[in-house]
Amino acid sequence: MPWLQLRVNTNREQAEKIENALLFAGAVSVTLQDNADQPILEPGLGETPLWDETLVTGLFDAEVDTGITEAKAASFLCELLPNARWEQLEDKDWEREWMSNYKPIQCADNLWICPSWCEPPAPDAVNIVLDPGLAFGTGTHPTTFLCLQWLAGEAVQGKTAIDFGCGSGILGIAAILLGAESALGTDIDPQALIASRDNAVRNGLEPERFPVYLPEKTPADASADIMLANILAGPLVELAPQLVERTKVGGRICLSGILASQSDKVKTAYSQWIDFDADGEKEEWVRLSGTRVR
Repeated sequence: MPWLQLRVNTNREQAEKIENALLFAGAVSVTLQDNADQPILEPGLGETPLWDETLVTGLFDAEVDTGITEAKAASFLCELLPNARWEQLEDKDWEREWMSNYKPIQCADNLWICPSWCEPPAPDAVNIVLDPGLAFGTGTHPTTFLCLQWLAGEAVQGKTAIDFGCGSGILGIAAILLGAESALGTDIDPQALIASRDNAVRNGLEPERFPVYLPEKTPADASADIMLANILAGPLVELAPQLVERTKVGGRICLSGILASQSDKVKTAYSQWIDFDADGEKEEWVRLSGTRVR
């Protein structure tokens, strides 16, 4: 089916209004993209960040009347669409096109992440079946990759793990598939808990081996041999006493979601309890790991 897309160059302040205007005018989907190569590395809690220069693109059926569509969007905005242009979109099987962008990812010699539509390149390795979804954590981001790389090198057999800020559940699932007895996941986002449960089932895990909870529902006495927390530097600092308390003495801890410029601050927050290993690094991100000694 052929499509037209209406592309609008705008700014942070107007992007959401234009998005709503295009949906009002009949767009079947709207995407927002960086229009000036401006990275957003650590959004605040609950914040949906946008770029100073944003490209808003609405997707429309090729049969639409472009003049009427623009007029309808303008009526919503009470002004003409700024810097708008129509483009014809190549007719493709967009579901297959989207799927083709995701390939198996090797995190270690014995650990791969494989989309469900791909054959595992190494059938004898540990293969996590994981499709892109709403929850964070597919292995493509350096912070997740660093955690999985670390986990694959740990002696996890028969141990317990906590996946703090579980997102897609990828770290807890990986721990179990690598030999851990069980894992517990917790996240503030109910959608993440749904994703974690679904992904556990997809990987053949019984629910009791990977229970997931909202923070306020997490058992008060829950602790583990391995603590996995791939969140953000600010929350990692703030939650240091809680994360350490839930890590058994002698247990291992892995912290990620940390920019290189933030690693010293995070280390300081944990230094009274944790004997740190050498840092892991990928691009501008750092993984901190160590052993709870007190």
